[in-house]
Amino acid sequence: MNQDTAMPPKYDPKTTEAKWYDYWVKGKFFEATGDEGKEPYTIVIPPPNVTGRLHLGHAWDTTLQDILIRVKRMQGYDALWLPGMDHAGIATQAKVEGKLREEGVSRHDLGRAKFLEQSWSWKEEYASFIREQWAKMGLSLDYSRERFTLDEGLSDAVREVFVRLYEEGLIYRGEYIINWDPQTKTALSDIEVVYQDVQGAFYHMKYPLTDGSGHIEVATTRPETMLGDTAVAVHPKDERYQHLIGQTVTLPIVGREMAIVADDYVDMEFGSGAVKITPAHDPNDFEIGNRHDLERVLIMDEGGKMNENAGKYVGMDRFDCRKQIVADLQATGVLFNIEDHAHSVGHSERSGAVVEPYLSTQWFVKMGPLAEQAIALQKSEDKVNFVPDRFEKTYLHWIENIRDWCISRQLWWGHRIPAWFHKETGELYVGRTAPDDPENWEQDEDVLDTWFSSALWPFSTMGWPNEEATDFNRYYPTDALVTGYDIIYFWVARMIFQGQHFTERRPFKDVLIHGLVRDSEGRKMSKSLGNGVDPMDVIDKYGADALRFFLSTGSTPGNDLRFFWEKVEANWNFGNKIWNASRFALMNIGDLKYEEIDLNGKKTIADEWILTRLNETISHTTKFIDAYEFGEVGRALYNFIWDDFCDWYIEMAKLPLNSDDEELKASTRSILAYVLDQTMRLLHPFMPFITEEVWQHLPHQGKSITVASWPEVKKDLTNDQAVKDMELMQEIIRSVRNTRSELNVAPSKTIELMVNANNRDVLDQLKRGEQYIWKFCNPSELNMGTQLTAPEKSMSSVLKGLELYMPLAGLLDLDEEIRRLNDELKRLDGEVARVQKKLGNEGFTAKAPQNVVDEERAKEKDYIQQREKVQARINELKN
Repeated sequence: MNQDTAMPPKYDPKTTEAKWYDYWVKGKFFEATGDEGKEPYTIVIPPPNVTGRLHLGHAWDTTLQDILIRVKRMQGYDALWLPGMDHAGIATQAKVEGKLREEGVSRHDLGRAKFLEQSWSWKEEYASFIREQWAKMGLSLDYSRERFTLDEGLSDAVREVFVRLYEEGLIYRGEYIINWDPQTKTALSDIEVVYQDVQGAFYHMKYPLTDGSGHIEVATTRPETMLGDTAVAVHPKDERYQHLIGQTVTLPIVGREMAIVADDYVDMEFGSGAVKITPAHDPNDFEIGNRHDLERVLIMDEGGKMNENAGKYVGMDRFDCRKQIVADLQATGVLFNIEDHAHSVGHSERSGAVVEPYLSTQWFVKMGPLAEQAIALQKSEDKVNFVPDRFEKTYLHWIENIRDWCISRQLWWGHRIPAWFHKETGELYVGRTAPDDPENWEQDEDVLDTWFSSALWPFSTMGWPNEEATDFNRYYPTDALVTGYDIIYFWVARMIFQGQHFTERRPFKDVLIHGLVRDSEGRKMSKSLGNGVDPMDVIDKYGADALRFFLSTGSTPGNDLRFFWEKVEANWNFGNKIWNASRFALMNIGDLKYEEIDLNGKKTIADEWILTRLNETISHTTKFIDAYEFGEVGRALYNFIWDDFCDWYIEMAKLPLNSDDEELKASTRSILAYVLDQTMRLLHPFMPFITEEVWQHLPHQGKSITVASWPEVKKDLTNDQAVKDMELMQEIIRSVRNTRSELNVAPSKTIELMVNANNRDVLDQLKRGEQYIWKFCNPSELNMGTQLTAPEKSMSSVLKGLELYMPLAGLLDLDEEIRRLNDELKRLDGEVARVQKKLGNEGFTAKAPQNVVDEERAKEKDYIQQREKVQARINELKN
């Protein structure tokens, strides 16, 4: 407890936030204890990629998790928030290769082992950046359990899952279309493909019907691929082709007979509505081919030259073949039109070569049985609860229509596929370890899709596949997952089906879905727009607490969040308000000890009221946090702290604190200390730094607010009558202040005040709160009764259960006020005349932009309304 050190007069987030994170980490306040006497509560962090620094989306995502884990920790749970990072195979390899290119080196120059050394160095560098950012955000992570998707334990889990799925017949090898660079003869990841707009052409061709009854028109940007066509597809509802579905065409030049198939993929409105299908050289055609069991004819080799399936074009470069085949098709009349067409073409980021969609053998997960298990889970009592629940439909729609998952990637950075091929026989071996005679076997060069390891994250991080692992048995399944709606398919779905299949339990109880952080105009943040915001820049300017409170309370679950600097600044002002109120409270609490706090002493109405409002705020805050309604929590806390505690209670507490009533003074000091303590605890998960700072100056027991107990409602401190009394006092005070403001009467000027109560009960309320009326309304005379009548020329206000009267003679000089109002009336007459003259000028209304004319009409309406009010006020004062 630091009561002996006064809080600085000015709130400085940088100074306040700099000191507490190390204190928390060194004190091990964030570490799960394993205490069997406590119920466990677990969250695993969605592991950020080690490709760069964290963005605002990460800040939002992790703030919501931190709120949940801090609340549960304070509620007495054995709370574990497990941190970690993802190796992000494609993205990280692209970053490392980009760095190497700047040095004039390729990964092939280095070789696999040296390249992986470079990748691990990159990982260490960026992992340290990420930890620094976690610290600046104030995230209460258990670093003693930090994991990485390529660490030894997770790699064991990946191998175990791969081998089991293979042994169960759920992993197989098959053909798939990949991005291929014919110049370097290597597969490319999507991130290694750069799309450029090029001027090309649409080649329109006539494929003859086999029965000689006519032809069907198709078009392509790559006519050389026609040599690999194995079908023509039309939409099943296209009336033009209904009679042709099931018939065949003869492929020109090649002579192959091909079926006309019906497929929903075809766009009836585009071109002729019929498309040629080349399953071995187009990813969409590949899927259509799968649906219709079409042959896959590969017509090129790895160098982009036409192979033996290309007939007389064998050995030609693909682009030379294009020129020749166009000439040949024109000569036969098959190609009847060439139309200029600009389109986006993928190029190799490494060589600049045009990327070729290429049929290749890959590894797949058979998704049908796994999807069935996941769907069955959602029909059980132990289903995964989506928040908001509308996202369950999104998830189910995808998983009910899921296709087999291609899990192999032609990369070096990642989990090497645990499969070996015998060098002589070609026999395949899949196992957790290498074959006994490794010199005769060659491991598959490919690595696994990053999402394959990420899908195991909730249980692989806990020590699985060792099902005796302490953490796995204690903390799995996890309680909540917080993530964006953009990765429901990529990650959430895969965690659910892998968790259900391998642990026979849901991996998490709840999935809290949030949206994307957008700029103030609602646009997605991107480098091209230059509208991105670095969360560290926001923290440097306004502090982490202000950013956290904005992120956590600025939207409702499932929706996007618009970033406004002004709103972050408003939350920084909120921090200032808390700071100043806390300093006042601490100065008046003095050397009060924790054991001296007594809430059973003599109390004022304000004391009873603030304790009741605190109980209500505790109840609302706890309820809304349990429902993941953080915006509602923010409103409840903000209103209680800013309005109830700072603007009302602290001002009212000055009465007993400055009085000679020592018993009342001691009670108010206790209530100040208690309410501020409980309020800081409620606010702590949202604004951890400032709340720790304030709490450390309060009388308390314990080492940190992070492990202080969560506030609970104390029913004996609720006084409903005090709330009614205080609400009446607030109405009276507000009404008098509004009248003073309307008449421009300074608060320091005394006024005569009459309060006429409708009945005796209201009069009793007035008498109980009389001291507040004297203090905050500053009357020269105060007359309260039940039979009072309004004096002539007075301001009156009708409130619930009473009327307020304020004689004008005591408020202002009537003659001077009438003169002032007449001057204002003349000014408004002039403004109305000026605007009406402008609007009466046809030259202005006809030539000026419509928005300018509308502005002038709005001014006219406003000036007329002001003039009417001033005239009415003059009449009231004269009569």
